[in-house]
Amino acid sequence: MPIRVQSGLPAREQLENENIFVMDENRAMHQDIRPLQVCILNLMPIKEDTELQLLRAFSNTPLQIDLTFLMVKSHVSQNTSANHLNRFYTTFDEIKTRRFDGMIITGAPVEQMPFEEVDYWEEICTIMDWTRTHVTSTMHLCWGAQAALYHYFGIKKIDLPEKLFGIYKHRVFHKSTPLVRGFDDVFYAPHSRHTTNSRHDIEACPELTILAESGEAGVMLVMDKDGSRIFMMGHPEYDRYTLDKEYKRDKEKGLPIHLPVNYYPDDDPENKPSLIWRAHANTVYTNWLNYYVYQATPYDLS
Repeated sequence: MPIRVQSGLPAREQLENENIFVMDENRAMHQDIRPLQVCILNLMPIKEDTELQLLRAFSNTPLQIDLTFLMVKSHVSQNTSANHLNRFYTTFDEIKTRRFDGMIITGAPVEQMPFEEVDYWEEICTIMDWTRTHVTSTMHLCWGAQAALYHYFGIKKIDLPEKLFGIYKHRVFHKSTPLVRGFDDVFYAPHSRHTTNSRHDIEACPELTILAESGEAGVMLVMDKDGSRIFMMGHPEYDRYTLDKEYKRDKEKGLPIHLPVNYYPDDDPENKPSLIWRAHANTVYTNWLNYYVYQATPYDLS
């Protein structure tokens, strides 16, 4: 698919090196079809990495996508340059009158804090409420999923005794649901988090359906009745070396961290990590964009 991005976005060069079709603004203006308007609220600390990962995941659909990167104004990013944010990101105040076909709310490194103590919690709640009337379908990732389950349904997160860290096997339920169409009975996905949600609490909400779960990592994929809200507890967008970077970073800082599960061949961090989740990651993002965004959104967003 052609991804439309702002000219000069650093991720563009890397994507082009991977033979992924990226279209700049000038070429996109000469297309007759309407691109999907997708907003990404990027809460991850190193925003360039998340941009690249999500754009790579989007690249397997023939749909044209016009991306808007959103940041919170109530928090100052310490790991992404102000120049990058000023050039490529916008704030909620600047887009709150617009409508979008799809939106992604990413994870954030604040999961061990109570939601109400996160400095941008009120802003996040405002944005989540806004998506109900201004976005056709919103996908929430990792902490973003836990935050949405808490905000919408009062489902509390649960602290884990140690960090859930690695590549875990999941089983698919309700395989006729378009979001998991094309999935095998089992699939692998990365997790990197200190908290989880209770299956019992999720099942107690009649609006929610569990679509995938791991015996080790817990509930992975949840959807509401009409697909307008999707909750993904893991990070299928992660690339081959994301967990490797996290592991070595935490080791250097002296933080308690174990080897990522099912990641390094022979559990040797000197070995090249095994990439065993990319196909299903591509499938879930493609299915979301096709069945819950493109097929559901009106042609005239206004």
